[in-house]
Amino acid sequence: MTENALLEPSFADAIAAIEQASDLPPAKRTHWASSLRQIAKALGRPPESIAARWGAVALSINLLHHSNTGVAWKTLANHKSNAKAATHWFQKDNGLQKRGTPLIPEWKALRRKLSDLSRKSKLSGLIRYCSLKGIMPAEVDDTVVDNYMDYRAKTTALATDVKARRAIARAWNASRGLKGWPQQTLTEPPLKATTGWPRWGDFPLSLQKEVQNHLDSLTRPRRGIDGKRLSPCKASTIRTRKVDLVSLAKKAVRLGTPIESLKSLSELLDPVLVENVIDSEWEKAGPEPKTSTIDLGKKAVAVARSVGCLEGPALEQLDEIRAKLEKHRAEGLTPKNMKLIRQILNGNVWKRVVNYPTELMKEARRRKDQSPVKAAVMAEVAVATAIETVAPVRAANLATIRLDENLVRPGGLDSNYLLVFPHYDVKNRVDLTFELDDYLTGLIDEYVQEYRPFVVRGANADWLFPGTDGRPKDSHLFGIQITDRIQKATGLRITLHQFRHAAAAIYLKHHPGDYETVRRLLGHRNTRTTIKFYCGLETIQASREFGKIIREHLRFDPDDHPPEPTP
Repeated sequence: MTENALLEPSFADAIAAIEQASDLPPAKRTHWASSLRQIAKALGRPPESIAARWGAVALSINLLHHSNTGVAWKTLANHKSNAKAATHWFQKDNGLQKRGTPLIPEWKALRRKLSDLSRKSKLSGLIRYCSLKGIMPAEVDDTVVDNYMDYRAKTTALATDVKARRAIARAWNASRGLKGWPQQTLTEPPLKATTGWPRWGDFPLSLQKEVQNHLDSLTRPRRGIDGKRLSPCKASTIRTRKVDLVSLAKKAVRLGTPIESLKSLSELLDPVLVENVIDSEWEKAGPEPKTSTIDLGKKAVAVARSVGCLEGPALEQLDEIRAKLEKHRAEGLTPKNMKLIRQILNGNVWKRVVNYPTELMKEARRRKDQSPVKAAVMAEVAVATAIETVAPVRAANLATIRLDENLVRPGGLDSNYLLVFPHYDVKNRVDLTFELDDYLTGLIDEYVQEYRPFVVRGANADWLFPGTDGRPKDSHLFGIQITDRIQKATGLRITLHQFRHAAAAIYLKHHPGDYETVRRLLGHRNTRTTIKFYCGLETIQASREFGKIIREHLRFDPDDHPPEPTP
């Protein structure tokens, strides 16, 4: 048995039991077995790997969306209902406890000692795992918990992050005061919370002043080290720079640097100190450093050069640290974004997203008279989604679109809209212009005339998507609202920024190698950036085209085809 083999009865066991149950009506046997197979198929896992216990699979099953399973919502709802009934019957008919296979006596006795329901909830999974593996309570250690978390990640939809691991360890350690509870202590991994960290106000005033002077310099036009004139940084960029410097200082103190020794930026950016922090972060990350760790080296050099606080040899040493880190910087999209792109390129999911604004606007029209504000919010999301599908701008630009400034009609009222952003409003200082078609122009007009008045809230503001107090909608909250609605309607979870990746992937699918157009569409400053992110996408298209060539050489007999799947 492999480490992650299922340790309790599976869907396959339940299906076999159902098909042999003479006390069940034939129709129920057929429907239950079929539903369990269809649910396994929708989850993308063989029935042998899915626990036949509703508590273990309910979260994963409830997250299934009919759009991604190829069946109508009512059909999927019936499969979910049948799966729940089937697993409950299987547990009862086989004498299984509600929580699964009965515990061995040692764990059963120990679990009875847990009167605290919260603690019992956190430890129940570990207890059941150890019981099934034959691990005695006195044998539980950090390795056992790590193996359990790995098993939990592969067989359930329960959380397996640091927070979940910490909760289990804390519940175990808190139970050591119970009579008969094993006395070994489990390691409680630290959270990212800054409890116990020094406050920025505790650092020497001289360092605080130098940092503030540096931040103030970023608000004004200045010259770079190459003599090129630099524009003032945005407020968000300056806030991020401060967070980075303060974080570096706090991490250095946590690693043993005396707080009173950090009197200036030259001491904070000392190569030995920076390398010590980087090594610590790298060690926690594993074999490869995180992108944030790689960025730390780059940012440290940028600040040192801007301020001029390091002499030649020290600056060279700091730059050498940066260069070594850059060798580990991964190019292309992250695994999370690649998973999204595969969904978009290999199915009808993007078609559902593109048509979602039309469906949502229909719903807004139906609700307008009874619930005008709710209808207006629906219309907002419909227009924002429609804009992102053809003009994939960044979230900050989408939320701050102004009527007659960013959304204009240079050809008059009978012409279509242009969506324009001058370079000083764009993250990388590139002018953006998008021509909107008849459909989107009409959608925007309908929203502005019929729905926007209900969300203006009496303010005399010209934002396309008005927020409160005459301000635009918060880009972060607006993005969450759009993402959640799209997921509920289409089954695809896509953020506003991921619309940009989707646009690049779809265009390159139809125009392989045309990175220049993608660069212009996304507003990159140079083509190297575009290629770095999206060159890997063409592998998908290349494999598809190669597959077509191979299929052309296959001999195909109409009578030779795979058997129909068992219902």
